[in-house]
Amino acid sequence: MKKNMIVGQSGGPTAVINSSLYGVITEGLKSTSHIDKIYGMINGIEGFLHDTVADIRKEEHLHQLDLIRTTPGAYLGSCRYKLPEDLTDPVYQTLFQKFSALDIGYFFYIGGNDSMDTVSKLSKYAASVNSTIRFIGIPKTIDNDLMETDHTPGYGSAAKYVATTVREIATDANVYDNLKSVTIVEIMGRHAGWLTASSILARKFKGDNPVLIYLPESDFSTEDFVAKVEASLASTPNLVVCISEGIHDKNKTFICEYTQSAGVDSFGHKMLAGAGKYLENLIRERLHVKVRSIELNVCQRCSCSHLSRVDLDEAENAGIFALHCALQGQTGKMITFCRNRSIPYELSYGTVDVNLVCNREKSVPSEWITQDGSDISDSFIDYVRPLTQGYVELPTKNGIPLFAYRK
Repeated sequence: MKKNMIVGQSGGPTAVINSSLYGVITEGLKSTSHIDKIYGMINGIEGFLHDTVADIRKEEHLHQLDLIRTTPGAYLGSCRYKLPEDLTDPVYQTLFQKFSALDIGYFFYIGGNDSMDTVSKLSKYAASVNSTIRFIGIPKTIDNDLMETDHTPGYGSAAKYVATTVREIATDANVYDNLKSVTIVEIMGRHAGWLTASSILARKFKGDNPVLIYLPESDFSTEDFVAKVEASLASTPNLVVCISEGIHDKNKTFICEYTQSAGVDSFGHKMLAGAGKYLENLIRERLHVKVRSIELNVCQRCSCSHLSRVDLDEAENAGIFALHCALQGQTGKMITFCRNRSIPYELSYGTVDVNLVCNREKSVPSEWITQDGSDISDSFIDYVRPLTQGYVELPTKNGIPLFAYRK
């Protein structure tokens, strides 16, 4: 018997989250023997609770499908809504009543760690009430910190953006050879430094900028930092340093908290910003050299200017694979990437119990962090480089990328 499917997006946007959306929708449109209507949650599960649902089969959405594939951001809109821990909370009964009203048989949620928590809770509740709805999580996060998968959609393009931008920054800094300067680049990464580590790809040769790279996986010492900057300036007068926003001292105090109290979001996460600015002022005060800090901020998470072809294709395939897994009867699972080999790069797709993913974070392996926490090993380069390969020619109008949008 035919059922309807619904798909939503949650958490921070990426350059390729809409490619996963494209994949699951287009495959759903082909599965006419199993799927009738296709719905989209506007602003995720939170929007669904407020009945903001789109009929994807309407012309306004269908005619933009090809554009959706290469549009950054989140076409359906996102949310940061945490479902209650208590499965007896009335919100679950409300949600499943709404699922029943729309005759939903297949539920897909594209997101990161907190989104997988949503998939976990919904699938647990479904089991408790003998619901036949199949819940599948499709991964995304530029942080690359989801467990049980080699990497995540969105990371490859963000890593490529970071590496390219840091190389441009280093090129800019090198125009003056007669003046010592320090440029500190602050990159996203709360507890995991995968994105900051990718800045190593900016180096053109051994010893090139960024000379120093700091991840949150290692305790950060301001005294050691000042000493290493001073020593590095002797050989690299225009020094570039890359840091994760979440670097912290041995007491687990975020460096950004040295000057201000961090706010807290709806999930209880501290909102981090300012580590680069703090270190800028520290270096200026202690070393009396020209120094500036640059925060890449939101530009790094969903820029389409340096889309990785590998990342885009894998994101789409994750959506396609998710649809097939649901049709095969799987539920409470997240799609995983399984690397078969790096040279030549080869990938396959699988699933994992979503409960092994949510509320956990994958860190950069300690053996990939070198020089007392201030550099990255070649093994990491072998890992990340295949994910940044290939370029994507975007559709344009009047020389500007053309994006899909909801009216």
